[in-house]
Order: sequence, then C-alpha cells, then structure tokens
Amino acid sequence: MIRKRSLSILLAASLSLGAITASAAPVAPAGNQNSEQAFDNKIVKRIKVENIYNHIAELSKNPRVAGTQGEKDAVDYIKSQFESYGYETELQPFTISSYTEPSLKELSIDGNELETNTFTYGVNGEVTSKLVDVGFGAPSDFEGKDVKGKIALIQRGGFSFAEKILNAENAGASAVIIYNNADGVINGTLGEPNDDYVPAVAITQEQGLALKARLDSGETVTATLKIEGAKSEMATSHNVVATKKATQKSTNQLILVGAHHDSVDGAPGANDDASGTATVLELARVFANSPTDTDIRFVTFGAEENGLLGSYEYISKMTQEDYDRTVGMFQMDMVGSKDAGELIMYTNAGEKNIVTDLGAAAGARLANTGEAIPYGEGGRSDHVPFAEVGIPAALFIHAPVEPWYHTPEDTLDKISLDKLEEVSKIVGAAVYQVARPDTPALTKAKVAPKEVDYVFEDRELE
Repeated sequence: MIRKRSLSILLAASLSLGAITASAAPVAPAGNQNSEQAFDNKIVKRIKVENIYNHIAELSKNPRVAGTQGEKDAVDYIKSQFESYGYETELQPFTISSYTEPSLKELSIDGNELETNTFTYGVNGEVTSKLVDVGFGAPSDFEGKDVKGKIALIQRGGFSFAEKILNAENAGASAVIIYNNADGVINGTLGEPNDDYVPAVAITQEQGLALKARLDSGETVTATLKIEGAKSEMATSHNVVATKKATQKSTNQLILVGAHHDSVDGAPGANDDASGTATVLELARVFANSPTDTDIRFVTFGAEENGLLGSYEYISKMTQEDYDRTVGMFQMDMVGSKDAGELIMYTNAGEKNIVTDLGAAAGARLANTGEAIPYGEGGRSDHVPFAEVGIPAALFIHAPVEPWYHTPEDTLDKISLDKLEEVSKIVGAAVYQVARPDTPALTKAKVAPKEVDYVFEDRELE
C-alpha cells in the first residue's frame, strides 16, 4: 500500500526544481520573460486546437457511461490515438456497478402529469401518497414531521442526493421527490447501488417551489410516481495510461496529466469531459517528440461520474517508486464550453501547491499581462484521490459551469476553440517548465492569487 508522503518527501521531490517559497504572496515573474516564452513556444506553438476539437467530435458522438459499450468505444479510440503517437499504452480494467436507466418513469400530482427525471442507481417502485415538505432533507428536517408512508418533497443542496433519500427512508418515507435549486432539470447520480433506497424522482425548481407553496398554505397534495426497468449490475470500466520516458539525462521525476473520459447517461459529454480527454490527447501528441528530462504520464480515467473510481483505482496500482517521484498531477475537467466562466484551478484543500504555481506562472507568461490564474477549494474530480495521498494536484476548469452541464445539451456546438487553446497552452507550458531539460528555479514562478467568487461545490456533483 502507498503511504502518504511526508513534508520532507514533498520537498525532496521538488528540490531539483529550485526552492519553493512558503509565502502566499505573489513572487516576481521570471526575470527574462522573453527567454521563458521562447521555451514555452517549443510546446505551445505546436498545439493544434483543431485536433482537440476533432477528438471531442469523435468522443461525443454517443454517451460514454462507465461500463457500457459507449465507454469501451471511447477507451479503444483513446488507446489507438496514444499508440499512433508512439506511446506504450496500458489499459487498467476495474469492476464497477453499472446501471440501466428505467424504461418507465412517471410522476403525477393530483392526477396531472409532470415531466420528471430519475437518478443513476435509483430503484424501481410505484407509490401513491401525500406530499410532505422536508426542506433540504437533513435528519433534523424530519423531526416533528409525520412522513411514514408519505412522499418527501426535498430541495436540492446541502447533502448528496443519496443522503437525502436515505434520510427520508430512515424517517419512514415511501418515496422522494427532489426539486432543483437552479433553472433546469436535475440529471444526478446516487453514486452506488443501495438496497435501502426508496423510489426517487427529480423535478424543476419551478415545479418544486409551486408544490412547496401549496403545502405551506395548508393544502393536501397527493402524488403518484412510478419507476420501472431500472437495473444495477457489475460491469468493467477502464483507465487508459500512456507514458513518455525522459529523452535527456533523467531527473527520475514524473508528472501526471489527466482527464476523465466517461460521461453521464443521456449526455454526449462534449465538455464533460471529452474536452479534457481531447486536450490530454493533443498534449500527448505534442510531447511525444519533445526533449524532456522528466517522465510524463498521460491518463484518462473511467468511472469519474460514479465517484472518482478510476482515479482511485489508478492510485491503488501506483508503485511506491512512482509515488515518491511524482512532482504533481494536472487534471482537466470541462475545459471547453463557450457558456462557462473563467479558468480557475482548484485544489482539494484550497491551498496552493506546485501545480497551481506552475499553472499560474504559465498563464501569466502566455497572457503577457502578469495576471495569474486564481485558485480555490474544490473536490469532486479526479485530482482528489491524488491529493488525499499527498501528491500535489490541481483541477483546471472554467467556472461557473455552463447551463448544459450533465444534460443532453452538452454537445459539440457548445465548444469554444478559444477556451480549448487557453487551457491546452497553459497546462502544456506548465508541464514543460518541469519537464524541459534545463528547468529553472520555481522561485521565478508567480503564485496564484486566492481570489475566487465561485465555489466549486456549487456544481452539485452528487
């Protein structure tokens, strides 16, 4: 088992890069900006954003739900691309709980049909009963309320969908209706199967608030929900791993560049996360023939949408040697939507690390403004398992996320070439600052400012 690295190990892993400042204040940019940009150009000038776009087009033809043929087709495509660049490529298979969407999902209120959705890993059932408003579905929200045999009306937020449903079941509810806390429909997952779930459906914020208003006025509201054909079973997902060996005198260091290739059911996943996967592929192409004194490992993870299962699987298979020599992990998730906000770097604990420093420095150099990319606290993507075992890791994402997140509208026409170019160049330049044969001291890097208004957890990735 991999043991967590101590502070001394972390420092030792980066000493050959130069001393790293412990101050949170920005340090001066590199003294010779033109020289730094000349080195960046060895990578960024070779990036072809059209290649990234074409990969997204191929990957987003169909949903890539973990454990399905759609994901396997994506895995085969990614593997063939890595191999076409000359990489030795490994598939890491692992077992997951696969889910078949229900063939029937119906909801009616007092006999009137409502449009509804269900949750991945939800269960079948048919229930007709009175509605009870239980706020956000916290255990305390059920206190003093008679929900036995009734249907709990719950607002999204505060707890995962699974927690809300289990809290309702513990209180005796026979079913659950969860309404959104923003515009649009919910397309969520319960994370894993559980025999204790009760049938649950999702409705819009407008529908939920209308029902809540009726209940608040003292009106009795009766609902009928029916779910058929849902099924959970065991399946196989995969990680795809391609390694570039150092071509110069090796520092025996390793950099990880990753994205997840799976999507949610019903969503083509052009931005989430064909965009990140396609960017990994293009960076792998660019680095394939670039001189480096550092090993670079490109990884696309399966089953991220099921609870980061692919990245946890990757961690479980890391050797102690690779763990000790890993400088940092760059994760790209949802990096191409024209409808999303600005680029932000997220770390699991909200603290800067070598990856955020490198990303901020690269962004400042490439923008010619001296402005660094901000960072903040955020989990729920594949950087998390690495951070949990002590490997410096950061997520690159545009935030706030687009309105099409986790919907069938996450399609190729929503992709921005400008955003793909921005992220691919910043991550490429940041990785090359470590991997190039004459890596300068990182004291020259500009540290990312912690000035973020958008909280990553608002994505509600339950």
